[in-house]
Amino acid sequence: MSDSPVIAAVDLGSNSFRLQVARVVDGEVFPLETRKETVRLGAGLDRTGRLTPAAQAELIEALGRFGEVLAHFQPACVRAVATNTFRVASNRQDFLPAAEAALGYPIDIINGREEARLIYIGAAHSLPSTRERRLVLDIGGGSTELIIGSGLRAYVTESVQLGCVAWSMRYFPDGIINAERLAAAELAARGTLLPLVPEFRADQWHRAVGTSGTARSLSDLLELNGFSRMGITREGLDRLREIMLGAGHIDAIQLHGLRPDRRPVLPGGFAIMNAAFGMFGIERMGVTYGALRDGILYDLMARAASQDVRDRTVANFVRRFQADVGQSERVRLLAEDIFGHFRPGSPEILHRLGMAAALHEIGRAIAHHDYYRHTAYILAWSDMLGFSEREQAWLSWLTGSQSGPLPELARSSPDDRAALLALRLAVLLARARSDCVWPDGWRCGAGEDGRHYELALPEAWLNDAPLIVQALHEEQALWQTIGITLTVPALGL
Repeated sequence: MSDSPVIAAVDLGSNSFRLQVARVVDGEVFPLETRKETVRLGAGLDRTGRLTPAAQAELIEALGRFGEVLAHFQPACVRAVATNTFRVASNRQDFLPAAEAALGYPIDIINGREEARLIYIGAAHSLPSTRERRLVLDIGGGSTELIIGSGLRAYVTESVQLGCVAWSMRYFPDGIINAERLAAAELAARGTLLPLVPEFRADQWHRAVGTSGTARSLSDLLELNGFSRMGITREGLDRLREIMLGAGHIDAIQLHGLRPDRRPVLPGGFAIMNAAFGMFGIERMGVTYGALRDGILYDLMARAASQDVRDRTVANFVRRFQADVGQSERVRLLAEDIFGHFRPGSPEILHRLGMAAALHEIGRAIAHHDYYRHTAYILAWSDMLGFSEREQAWLSWLTGSQSGPLPELARSSPDDRAALLALRLAVLLARARSDCVWPDGWRCGAGEDGRHYELALPEAWLNDAPLIVQALHEEQALWQTIGITLTVPALGL
């Protein structure tokens, strides 16, 4: 990223897609170009949870337009993040490759708490630097994120299945607004928010801040129509409720500042916001324009500056599951060393391999037998801040394959095969759990096709390590069965 001060974030939400291009100057981002596509993706889910062909076509067309803007960006300078609809769509693997091809970059599907973290980063950078505890609320198209934080640090992050698109479709599908429907929508929202009250009630924060489309839209409506002097207030929401019920239909609402793209999702977003005011004791909510896409940009900058939150998450998991730090470090150093010779010039995979190696034994906290299977399960299903769904799946796959039979590798990339072999060899060589596991005079390398590997170890050292010799014979045989050669010259392998 140091070669280019221009970076880009793509926010693929359930109501709209946004592209933000910005220039980095002295650790701050300055917007250069912003684009928005109102795709309302959340409305494209059918009753079985599958994204319809029509919705898929619309999202691919929108991403193609973003792709034209991003065509000449370096991969390290772009990050695309997908949220709730991508998370819940049961057929996402069917349309994800086409979506990535249209955009020209990988798409990271993130969990709700990671979305909340990024939202807070974006909001915090747009707010004054104070020590007060803030409640940040983001009502999106398919989910709502809630965060309590101070300064640039988030203390509590949560995400619930409440969204302006989903709620509007569920309770106001034909646009009719009446007291019964609005009460039902608010009651359902209150029920969803109820478990969060202990952490987010009014005595846990000093100021409430709303961000993204629903909060900004409601704030505009209240201010432009004289219902509130600044931001969102209880009194302003009560006035808006009267107007909506008096109109009886979303198309009949006549208010200054009601944009056409927000009209269909107004009643659902209102119901969720009003429920949040009631459940958390909010009297007034300010609004900021910093949101998810801004958080993506600042997180992208942090990764480039070696301040990657993923590293902190890994360290927290190592502590939480009481892993043997010494052994984790031995395996990490070995695996990175081997992979660096196998695949020089793959820094991101090298970084991920190091994280996988550091975490490879956390499953021992559950059971020693087949611990690597427990490790894989933990990494697949935990909330891991900073990680996308794909990154967690990769960590789970790699650590779950560190021992025992080889996984299916027919469609694996050379980087993936080399990372797996490097981790397996590191675990094998570090079995003695001793610091003296790596002899002088070793070397390793790989063929350009990624199907031939060599690990040269001193013969004298191997003569004193019969268990390692046996394990290397077994490892070589396993890889040979799938047409991949592992050569250990000193053993005649």
